[in-house]
Amino acid sequence: MEWTIVTLPLWVIAGVVSFYFSLGNARVWTSISVGFFLILVAEILPTAINFLPGLEVPEVQALTSIVGTIAILVMSHGFQEYYVFSRTLELEGSKPLVYVATLGVVLLSAAFIWVNFTPTARTLELIGVVEKTNWVFLSLINIDLIRKIYANIQDSPISNAFAAFILVFFFIFLWKGSELYIQIYDLETLNTLAAAKGESLFRYDLSFYCKEIGNILAGLSVGGTFLYLAKLLR
Repeated sequence: MEWTIVTLPLWVIAGVVSFYFSLGNARVWTSISVGFFLILVAEILPTAINFLPGLEVPEVQALTSIVGTIAILVMSHGFQEYYVFSRTLELEGSKPLVYVATLGVVLLSAAFIWVNFTPTARTLELIGVVEKTNWVFLSLINIDLIRKIYANIQDSPISNAFAAFILVFFFIFLWKGSELYIQIYDLETLNTLAAAKGESLFRYDLSFYCKEIGNILAGLSVGGTFLYLAKLLR
C-alpha cells in the first residue's frame, strides 16, 4: 500500500486549515496553529513528494528535520501560553510577533546549516534522532498540559477540542515513537537482512504499521480538531 496517497491529502488539509485558523482567531491560538502548519512543510511534503527540487541536498535534508523540531517547540510553547491564559486570562505579545519570531528561527537555523560543514549521513541521522526524540517526549508533556487546560475550561464550549488535542498528541507519539524505535535499532537494515533469508522481522512490521497508522490518525485528528474549533469560535 502506498501510504502517502492517504497521508498527504490529510496533512495538506490539516496544514491549510491550521494556518488559516491562526489568521482568523485570537493571538492565544497562533503558536499552536503555526506549529501544526510546520508539520506539513517540514515533515509531510519532503517525505511524500521526494522529487521536489533540492531535497537531495544534505543541507536541505538537515533543515527539514530542524524545522520539524521547531514545529513541536512552537506548538508546545503555544499550549504553555494557553495554560497560563486559562489560569490568569492574561496574554503577552502579538500575532505578528509569533509569525516573525518563527520565521526568524527558521532562517537562523538555515544560516547555521549553510555556514557549517556539509552534513554527512551520520550528521543527518543524529539530527533526525534529536527531532524524533523531541516529538516523543514533548508529545507526552503536552498530553499532560492539555489535560490541565481541559480541567481549567471544562465548562467552556471549546473544552472538547482540548480533549481532541490529547488524542492528536497520542497519535503523534505513536507515529514519532515508532519512527524513533526503527531508527535507533536500525530495524530497516535488520528487516532487509531477514528478507534476504526469506524471513520477516515482526518488530519492524509492527513498528512500520504503527508509524503509518499513527501518521494517518494524527493528520485526520489535527484537521478535524481545527475545523471543529473554527465552527465553535466563529
